[in-house]
Amino acid sequence: MKTVLQIVLWIACFGFAYLIYQSVNAPLEFANVKQERFQKVINNLKDIRNSQEAYKLSNGRYAKDFNSLINFVETGKYVITQQRDTSYMEFDKNFGIDMQIEKKIIDTLDFVSVKDSLFKSDDRYKNMMDVPGAPNGEKFTMDAGFIEKSNFKAAVFEAKVPKEVVLYDQPKDLVAREKTYVNVEEVNGADIKVGSMEEVSTNGNWPMIYDKKQRN
Repeated sequence: MKTVLQIVLWIACFGFAYLIYQSVNAPLEFANVKQERFQKVINNLKDIRNSQEAYKLSNGRYAKDFNSLINFVETGKYVITQQRDTSYMEFDKNFGIDMQIEKKIIDTLDFVSVKDSLFKSDDRYKNMMDVPGAPNGEKFTMDAGFIEKSNFKAAVFEAKVPKEVVLYDQPKDLVAREKTYVNVEEVNGADIKVGSMEEVSTNGNWPMIYDKKQRN
């Protein structure tokens, strides 16, 4: 009987030790997994933002879907211009004399491929709608349109993915806590996103640490 009790006590000790280890180690492992996965997701969101900004520059609005955005990256071109001042004398009928006229002239110098400018020889833009590492091939949701701000019609867009999709295999309690963060050092809210359908902004909701790291 004494031997049985000793075995039970040893098992209990090992069990408590494991629980203590997990309580300390699980959040650390979660933080490492989160940061690595979030970085990949944010890299894609940056590609989406850069492509959208180029699209707006050419079209005056943002693309509502990825097919339009990807097609634009493949075929679109930036117009390279140069502005110069010019002046000349012209007879003014109202004053009956020659007067100096000043104008600005915009010259088109060249056209540059959007794809070459943003991605060079990399074709990752073709898959920028895919959420990296998503278990079921989930994609970012994206929308675009216009909002009224101070009697001005402004183009806006937003692309996002729920955190729970990215952290699909992580402890539920840690994921639930992650979704509630409102902190300058964290990705705030339940989604990882860039842009906004409510504000005129192309910012992401991630801290600067994710902007400092270079894409592999």
